[in-house]
Amino acid sequence: MHQQIQQLVALAVVIYLVTALIVRARWPWIPVWAIMALSSFIMVITGIVPIDDLGSAIDLNVVLFLIGMFSLVSLAESSGLLGSIASAILYKVRDTGVLLYVFSLLFGVLSAIAVNDTVALMGPSIAYSLAKTAGYNPEAVFILLAFSITIGSVMTPMGNPQNVLIAIQSGIAAPFIQFIKYLAIPTLINLFVTTYIVKKIYMVDPEILELSAVPRERVINRRDALLASIGLSSAVAALVINDIFELAGLPHISERGFIPFIIAAGIYIFSSNPRKTLASVDWGTIVFFITMFITMEGIWRSGVLLPLLGLLITQRLGDIEGILAISGISIALSQILSNVPFTKLFIQYMHSLGYGEADTDLWITLAMASTIAGNLTLLGAASNIIILEALESKFGITISFTRFLRVGSIVTASNLAIYIPAIYI
Repeated sequence: MHQQIQQLVALAVVIYLVTALIVRARWPWIPVWAIMALSSFIMVITGIVPIDDLGSAIDLNVVLFLIGMFSLVSLAESSGLLGSIASAILYKVRDTGVLLYVFSLLFGVLSAIAVNDTVALMGPSIAYSLAKTAGYNPEAVFILLAFSITIGSVMTPMGNPQNVLIAIQSGIAAPFIQFIKYLAIPTLINLFVTTYIVKKIYMVDPEILELSAVPRERVINRRDALLASIGLSSAVAALVINDIFELAGLPHISERGFIPFIIAAGIYIFSSNPRKTLASVDWGTIVFFITMFITMEGIWRSGVLLPLLGLLITQRLGDIEGILAISGISIALSQILSNVPFTKLFIQYMHSLGYGEADTDLWITLAMASTIAGNLTLLGAASNIIILEALESKFGITISFTRFLRVGSIVTASNLAIYIPAIYI
């Protein structure tokens, strides 16, 4: 009976989460982290996750990775480094047809390095200026921005939160190198293909631009920009070197999530305003992750979703069957449960089926599919909501759910058609 009560509570929490995430599309002032925080509170006060078990439920490795990366990225953004890099590259392009390809590639690569949600915050202003200057339909530029940020974030462990979870909790060896090995080439192809699709749908014709017409942003704090450059490059280099050491059988850091945090810890004091740097960290996302770990632990312990997952995938599958099944499940359930909570729950389920560190291609598939699920609907990725909020609040422009879905269904299908063979081969 006690187990049945726990399952009823967990089911109520799942229904609440799905409903709240859908309702939030109409009331965006409700923070996602607050929604998740309430669900974790319910899990604890009902005893599904005892308070003494919280230390083991919360993955400090993931939390510190995010704090470290967010610190370095916030310094890069506030110093003007990210904006100046973007505008310096776009300034060199005169053909509007080529400009969209450069725009997509640029924001895709930035999201792979600087975390997609951060790029989503800085992207709309640049996108709006480009749309005005080049005479684009603003909707075309903004929807391409959303797609590019999602696709680009696929190819590295730090590109988005669900990739961080998979890189740290799946057990695969040398995750940074493995992500690049499996996903870099198909991601770059997808960025070009997606741009082509958007250009055709919105009928973008090439024209010649005056160089002076393209907006430029500049570094506003050279000291912080230098620190951010050193910090981000050091974090990436340290992660790659650590992976090489692991593959070579040499001593390495197994808790790789601590690496960006330690690098950020050595930089705070040298920034022009350490308090501002730390305050600029996306603490809402940090709270979201902490409470999400608690909530998903409670849902897992209750077993309430195991029958559903058991219907979708009942046993450990081979390569191609597993790739197809995980891709389909990830695309579908990420629309309902949101991709990060789904990924956390599905990682546990895959472990229970016997998937381990040797199943690199299937873990990579989970990262790919749970991420590009954001290209199907507006609710599929937090970065979509960030861009939409910026459009509506700053520029008085919106993208309807159905319009995004019509274009997104074509883009998502083409993404899968490129990623799945690449991962399998």
